[in-house]
Amino acid sequence: MTSPAELQNQSEPASGQEGLTTPTVSFVTKAFASGLFSGFSPAASGTVGSAVALALYFIPGFELPYVLLPLCALVFLFGVRASDAMEKVYGHDPAEVTIDEVLGMWISLLFLPKSLLVAGLAFFIFRILDIIKPFPARRLDNTKGGLGIMLDDVVSGVYSNLALQLLVATRIL
Repeated sequence: MTSPAELQNQSEPASGQEGLTTPTVSFVTKAFASGLFSGFSPAASGTVGSAVALALYFIPGFELPYVLLPLCALVFLFGVRASDAMEKVYGHDPAEVTIDEVLGMWISLLFLPKSLLVAGLAFFIFRILDIIKPFPARRLDNTKGGLGIMLDDVVSGVYSNLALQLLVATRIL
């Protein structure tokens, strides 16, 4: 995993203009913040980022709370910094940043039985909630910086998880 120091913006001189800098991000920051480059998908980058998260989730043992919970915490902490760096280059809440979808998808799946049905429903519910942004996700989405980028997907992930927990508890799933 990348250290916080590596996630900070780097600057390089703009071509032909002395003293002016153009913000850039390192390759590692770009790979992390874009959910293994899923954010550079030509269409539906958030959906592609969620699919990357789902693929990683199906690694055997990944669903175990003592694996997934610390990963969520680390992705949140590093994701705030990486998203902030990417926002400085690509603008407010850029499509290139999908680490927030990765985190939201994993939160959707926390403490749930690992099955194709549950994972598929989690994917579907999370994507819908991420698009419609129920309160307070929309307000958080309008917040500038990495924290705003990450938190709206955390909210959608929590809501998705609660809906799925209810379905599991009532034996609908």
